[in-house]
Amino acid sequence: MRARTGNRPSHRPVSPLLRSVYLPRSMDAAAFAMTTYGIPLLVLATTGSAALTGLAFALEWAPRLMAFAVAGALVDRHGTTRVFRLAATARATLVLAAALLLGAQTGGLGKTITVMALAAGTGVLTEFSYVAAETAGGLASRTAGARAHRVQSVLLGIDQTATLAGPALAGLLLAHTGATGMLAATAAFSLLAAALAPKQHTDQHATTPAAVRQGWKTGWQTLRALPALGWLVAGLTLSNLAVGLLQAAAPVIVVQQFGHSSADVGLLWSAAAAASLIAISLCRHAIDRCGLWPAGAVCATITASACLTLALTHTYPAYLALIALFMAGESGMTVVLRTLRSHLIPADVFGNTLAVTILLLLTPFPVAGLLVAAIPPSQLGHAITACAVLEAVGLATAFTRLRTLPDLRPSAA
Repeated sequence: MRARTGNRPSHRPVSPLLRSVYLPRSMDAAAFAMTTYGIPLLVLATTGSAALTGLAFALEWAPRLMAFAVAGALVDRHGTTRVFRLAATARATLVLAAALLLGAQTGGLGKTITVMALAAGTGVLTEFSYVAAETAGGLASRTAGARAHRVQSVLLGIDQTATLAGPALAGLLLAHTGATGMLAATAAFSLLAAALAPKQHTDQHATTPAAVRQGWKTGWQTLRALPALGWLVAGLTLSNLAVGLLQAAAPVIVVQQFGHSSADVGLLWSAAAAASLIAISLCRHAIDRCGLWPAGAVCATITASACLTLALTHTYPAYLALIALFMAGESGMTVVLRTLRSHLIPADVFGNTLAVTILLLLTPFPVAGLLVAAIPPSQLGHAITACAVLEAVGLATAFTRLRTLPDLRPSAA
């Protein structure tokens, strides 16, 4: 898979990269953050049910998993521009329609059905735009060569900046303007993303049924042929079960157990994003000086330690601080993952292999939502402890194996 960029040098000017990758990614990330963190809050505010809040989180993520095989193939055939623009436009249309329906409905059942359908619909559309944006970012990283981790740190910084502002904005709008204001802001970011869609290549044979099946098979084979990437994905998949559980349970824990408002739930994730931005910068410099494996191992230790301590926390300030530390470590590991991914995955199968890795990494999220729906709120602390232990074992095993692999040693940075 090659972008139509000709033989440009790796030190391309900043402005084309800003316009073609960073700006559209910023708008899409803002919409992503507002839907991912705002819709469970909307469900809790609409229904008052912890179980339905967890189910809504699962409905946001489960349909995304089914979209990846098609999304990767569509990007490889039609290019990031068309897929990204159509997905962002459809998401804007969906959230505006939901805003109108919620304003017109008076019955509780109708509103419940609307917000649950909104969770599922935005989940699918967001992943199409995400795969397109990630593919564009991967191509930009490949062009950057040895400085790929710097491009990836910028992209991750964009995501974390959106997470810094998105949840807080969603919580504030929901508290002061209701669902209409929050959904209108999400639609605005989606439309801006569509207008700024990145311009990339196409492959006219990538979305025949046979090509989709072959692309999926190729993605799996490529991942299996890259042991460093495979072990890192395996470790982070286990870690994401803890991430998903904390995200799905946050509205219930903060609002119902700590007695705080929906705006405080947004503040929780905004503080985590601020810590993540600092971690991204530190991790970039750590990779420059020490290499990928040492930087990733330190981040894994921080993440696992913070998660193990979270279950013992019973106050909002301590919970906020530990969530921030936890997500800072996660962000550092994500820089390592994205850098390694951009280095190792061949360009002509990047879209399909990316879809496979994202599928594995996101599978724990709907599972986490179902756990929150099934577990009584008083038992969420025990569930967090169990996931923290599983995460610690998984990350320790993954990074122990990664240390012996040559493509993750400091020279790879």
